[in-house]
Amino acid sequence: MMFRPTRGLLACALALTFFCALPPAYGAQSLRVVDGDTLELDGEKIRLAGIDAPELGQTCLTLTGTPWRCGQSAKKQLQKLAKTGPVECRGAERDAYGRRIATCFSGGRDLNAALVRSGYAFAFVKYDSTYEADEQLARQSGAGVWAGVAEAPWDYRAAKWQSAGQTAPQGCTIKGNISSRGRIYHMPWSPSYARTRINEAKGERWFCSEDEALAAGWRAARGS
Repeated sequence: MMFRPTRGLLACALALTFFCALPPAYGAQSLRVVDGDTLELDGEKIRLAGIDAPELGQTCLTLTGTPWRCGQSAKKQLQKLAKTGPVECRGAERDAYGRRIATCFSGGRDLNAALVRSGYAFAFVKYDSTYEADEQLARQSGAGVWAGVAEAPWDYRAAKWQSAGQTAPQGCTIKGNISSRGRIYHMPWSPSYARTRINEAKGERWFCSEDEALAAGWRAARGS
């Protein structure tokens, strides 16, 4: 006797075939926004090329002189932009810390350009002039940090480094801390730098450069 599938069975078989053929959902991606210009995609840390966002601990000023947390706002802006669709990053170059340097897209939109145009990142013209025109548009429209007074992130980092060097031993300003999360180093502009105390008796130490900290097997704190 020949088996003849019922309409119900055929419908179920077709439904299974359809769902199995679907591409992986956006939610299947592992995506974490580290700060305004860095994200972690499927376990790989990626630095957005050609831009530099305010550091997490950085504040900017409104036109009336009121401080606001522009570094935290830059991170939130990247989180918002990255939700518009699956994130894809293009670029193979790596920096000295192993991060991939890339142009990233969400739903087809250039995230690097969108951050600069919205006023939450600067064109990093020292290394790349790709987004210089986008910054000019943001300045003209008073978007994001351009609605008031903002210090360029590279100047902010330089000032923090110089200030910390005045009290750090032998000018070695990077704090190497040991905690339940492992061996972590904090840059002078890290949000937790000021409250981090170094106990050399526990094996904690100061580093003079990031290369030195990395070579010793320490990893950067979030926001460093």
